[in-house]
Amino acid sequence: MTTSSSQDFQQRIIGDAATAVRALTVALGERLGLYAALADSPSLTAAELAEQAGIQEMYAREWLHAQVSGGYVETDPSGTHFRLPEEHVPVLAGSDSDVFTAPFFSALKALYGTEDSLVDAYRNGGGVGWDEHDGALDDSLGRFFLTGYRAHLVDQWIPSLEEVPARLAAGGRVADVGCGPGHSTFLMAEAFPHSRFVGFDYSSEAIAQARRIAAGRQLPEDRVHFTTSAGNAFTGGPYDLITSFNCVHDIGDPDAVARHVRSQLADDGAWMIVEPNADPDVHKNTHPAGRLFMALSAVMCLPAAAAQKGPRALGNHSGEETLRGIALDAGFTRWRRADATPVSAVYEARP
Repeated sequence: MTTSSSQDFQQRIIGDAATAVRALTVALGERLGLYAALADSPSLTAAELAEQAGIQEMYAREWLHAQVSGGYVETDPSGTHFRLPEEHVPVLAGSDSDVFTAPFFSALKALYGTEDSLVDAYRNGGGVGWDEHDGALDDSLGRFFLTGYRAHLVDQWIPSLEEVPARLAAGGRVADVGCGPGHSTFLMAEAFPHSRFVGFDYSSEAIAQARRIAAGRQLPEDRVHFTTSAGNAFTGGPYDLITSFNCVHDIGDPDAVARHVRSQLADDGAWMIVEPNADPDVHKNTHPAGRLFMALSAVMCLPAAAAQKGPRALGNHSGEETLRGIALDAGFTRWRRADATPVSAVYEARP
């Protein structure tokens, strides 16, 4: 017999299903410039939005209705004029904002496309490698994390590292290991024009995207370049700073990578590790960022590490003590939590 509690939970699940489907409309709105068009006008009709964005009016109307139902867009009593609330603009249309979140949703194209592979991995072991995903994953997650990197990396995280800002200002050597499409590398390179930077990633698609972006930024290749390499195989050391942004947990053998990082790091250098600010205690990840990280760990992070068939697939919430142990076992002697935001934890490991 169905209880009221079951019916209430069913409504919650239906709400989650609505959110999951609406996520596709957010991806469409970001890619087609619909939020940007709304942000540039006090209000628009469906016909006006269609004309400005270059889409069909019937789709503009249907998309707007979906946005209103989700509370993303507001409409007047007649239901003919639509506006993006001022407080929603930086989240959905503010590409330079520190709360811009819309790029994430295009990642779903890649993640949902791996459902069959995940079913097989869950049943039989193994995983789903990062390079098995559609390139939309590198692009969308790169732009999603760029929001936080732009807000914190140069002004907050690097200054939290002992002696590193002065060394980079004078001209240091930096390896960005697991650089993805290179946004973290670009931010550091532009902030420290006297230093040299190399971005490494085992995904050839990510490196191809980074090189295309670098060409558009017109950064000199002798100072900023990108190379396809696994985290336990990159070369070019000794480096003054090695960085790893949201990727140590995606590695099948993080212990081997830590040992290799130590071998490529100058004796007075630093390894900066940025990981999700999530907790190994299952009870402590029920806030919005925690819920996102737990879902990503189950369908993306753990499978990516498991696909490498290493000895230890961590998931994205193994916690500071696990990461600290990996670093100390690899030959590092000093470890500290240098900084944190609600989304990211920043660690500093020293030889």
